Amino acid sequence: MKLDKKGLLIVISGPSGVGKGTVRDALFQMKGHDLTFSVSMTTRQPREGEVDGREYFFVTRDEFEERIKEGKFLEYTEFVGNYYGTPLDKVNEALKDGKEMVLEIEVEGAKQVRKIMPDAVFIFIAPPTIGDLEKRLNKRGTESKEIINERYQKAIREIGLAYQYDYIVVNDTVDNAADKIMAIIRAEHARTTRSLEGYMENLKLEEVDHD
Repeated sequence: MKLDKKGLLIVISGPSGVGKGTVRDALFQMKGHDLTFSVSMTTRQPREGEVDGREYFFVTRDEFEERIKEGKFLEYTEFVGNYYGTPLDKVNEALKDGKEMVLEIEVEGAKQVRKIMPDAVFIFIAPPTIGDLEKRLNKRGTESKEIINERYQKAIREIGLAYQYDYIVVNDTVDNAADKIMAIIRAEHARTTRSLEGYMENLKLEEVDHD
């Protein structure tokens, strides 16, 4: 029985190179869930294999900035010369329909979401070690040494902000990290502040049925 009928916003965040996307994919491959992924919008060029509307909505810089002026983002940030943002209308639609909306965003974006939607569940994906993070950044092979170094320095700063999150999940193995996130989601639905109202409503309905 799902006591919390409202949609749940799950924010998965962490430093670049920690494997957020891989963990997210494993989470969605798990059985018995009703998760919806929020596709972000970006001005960067698609990487090989990426499809518009699947990994990201790819738009021009002018289009993105017009959306900023119109207040159409739940959060957005600029990094290494490109914008990244979460379309607000898509999130609101999913939550209104009672869906589990998962955002995979950068640390700066998560701070913006907390200001607008403090009831969201914030999960920080952390690397097992700093050395492991450095290997992952270098393994991509799609960026220059300067950009990799910039991402590494930024990642170190962001790890220091993990205390601002509700949960920390270490990405030691992808399956283990996904299992922990799913357990967090289930536990959050049982949290008294989320579920008590729905439970009491169910009790009242049962009383009416018996009458």
